Amino acid sequence: MKNKTFLSVIIPCYNEEKNLKRGVLDEVEHYLQKQGFTSEVVISDDESTDNSRQFVKDYLKKHPRFRLLENKHAGKPFAVRSGIEKASGEVVLFTDMDQSTPIKEFDKLLPFFQKGFDVVIGSRGQKREGFSLLRLVGSNVFRLIRQQLLLKKIVDTQCGFKAFKTNVARDLFSRLLIFKEAKETKGWKVGAFDVELLFIAQKRGYRIAEVVIDWEDKDVKKEKKYFKESKEMLKEMLRVKLNDLKKKYD
Repeated sequence: MKNKTFLSVIIPCYNEEKNLKRGVLDEVEHYLQKQGFTSEVVISDDESTDNSRQFVKDYLKKHPRFRLLENKHAGKPFAVRSGIEKASGEVVLFTDMDQSTPIKEFDKLLPFFQKGFDVVIGSRGQKREGFSLLRLVGSNVFRLIRQQLLLKKIVDTQCGFKAFKTNVARDLFSRLLIFKEAKETKGWKVGAFDVELLFIAQKRGYRIAEVVIDWEDKDVKKEKKYFKESKEMLKEMLRVKLNDLKKKYD
C-alpha cells in the first residue's frame, strides 16, 4: 500500500505543440517531484495532427512519471474519460496543457479531500482576471443562463482544473450522456461537458467544493472561436436541462 499512487494528473492534448515547447511539462514535473505524495501524469492525446505526440514521446524517455495515451479523435471529454479510465491514483486531477491554472494550485484543492469532499473544482471567480472584454461578457452571460437552468450555487463550471476521488470520477463519467449523444467531432470540441458532469455529481449527492484559484491565460495556440464555442455551450446546457426533464439522470 505504501507505493500506491495518490494523484493521477490527466492532461488532455490536441495540437498542443506550441504550449509544449513553452516547457509546461517541466512545470508539472517540478511541482510533483517536490510533493510528499506519489503521482503520475497521463497525457491523453486526441489524435493530434501536429508534432504533439512525438514531443511527448521524446519527453517520456527521461520522465517515467509521464504516460501517453494515443486516442482516436473524439474531443476533449473523450480524452479526459480515457485518461481517467487508465488512472491508478486515489485522486484524479484534470488540467489544461497550457497551464493557465498552474499545477501548484492543487495545494488549494487538496485540503478539501481531507475534509471529506468528493469533487473539488477550481474557480476563476466572477471577475475573471486576464479575460478580454468579449470573454468577460460572454462568460457572465453563460453563467447567468446556466445558473437559471442548472447548478445555481456554482460560479465557474468551465475552469479546466478539477479534481475527484477516482471512483467518483469513474462513476460520473460512466453516466455522461454526451458520450451517447455526441455527433462527429471536427477539431478540438470542448463544449460544456463540465456542466453535465457537475450536474450529475450534484444529483447523486456527492459533496462538491468550489475553490478560487489563480488563473492567467497562457494559451499560445490562439485557435479559439468564442462565438462558436458559446453557441455550442448553450446547446449543451439546453441538452442537459432537457435530459433532466426527461428523467434521464434519475
